[in-house]
Amino acid sequence: GLPRNPFVDDVETPDDVYQTPSVRYVRAALMDCAMHHGFVAVVGESGAGKSTLAEDLEERIKLDGKDIVVIRPYVLAMEADDKKGKSLKATHVADAIGAALDPQVKLKASSNLRFKQIHDMLITSHRLGRKHLLVIEEAHCMPRPMLKHLKRFVEMKDGLRRLLGVALVAQPELAALLASQNAEIREVSQRLEVIQLDPLDNELGGYLRHKFARFDLKLEDVMAEDAIDAIRRRLVHIPRGGKPTDARSECYPLVVNNLVARAMNAAAKNCMPLVTAEVIAGC
Repeated sequence: GLPRNPFVDDVETPDDVYQTPSVRYVRAALMDCAMHHGFVAVVGESGAGKSTLAEDLEERIKLDGKDIVVIRPYVLAMEADDKKGKSLKATHVADAIGAALDPQVKLKASSNLRFKQIHDMLITSHRLGRKHLLVIEEAHCMPRPMLKHLKRFVEMKDGLRRLLGVALVAQPELAALLASQNAEIREVSQRLEVIQLDPLDNELGGYLRHKFARFDLKLEDVMAEDAIDAIRRRLVHIPRGGKPTDARSECYPLVVNNLVARAMNAAAKNCMPLVTAEVIAGC
């Protein structure tokens, strides 16, 4: 009897974001990066909610009236090299910064003059009281040389003050690359804070309660007591003979949303008043 799926377009305001301790830390780190021109990477599995938190940051900036320019360079089908797709290059970032600060600007053709022009534009904007944040999605697909170039952007200053913060949104491949002993990116990994977005796991009940509350529903009106543990059993895997610390969790918002939506439909189809552990096991 719900008017629509509670997991579609489910985040429309910052209040819709369910705040686990991990989410609270990421939200605070992203705002700090924007306000103080930091250099961070938010890393998590597909469906963990990384992009939602980046969008939430932009919404909070607008609602709070903060004078922060959010810059998003776009490269469709971005890949690590031009053989598989299109790679993000420093010129794309420079173009995005120029367009964000002055949509009418004509950037210089020479790369040296272009980056000098961008630097001067950032200085002028900074002296007017603005902050600047560069947000790059799917950052695990960036070529390694681009990581080094980002360090150069972060190092742009007006005297002692940084002019640009950089927030990368990426899957775990980026964290693995940064943790490697690769000499080519060592100077980047030493300056970049990597923040892991954790799965829901023990926060699962609170998360679902929060989602259903948007429809003025109580969790108990939809799910039986055994259903939450059944979802964990489906999505948290401990290798045979392993310890709880060896668990591999897929208990991320998108996976949970899809599983619970299937279970709700299955329960309704079978005229069951609640989603039970048995329903979860069959979905």
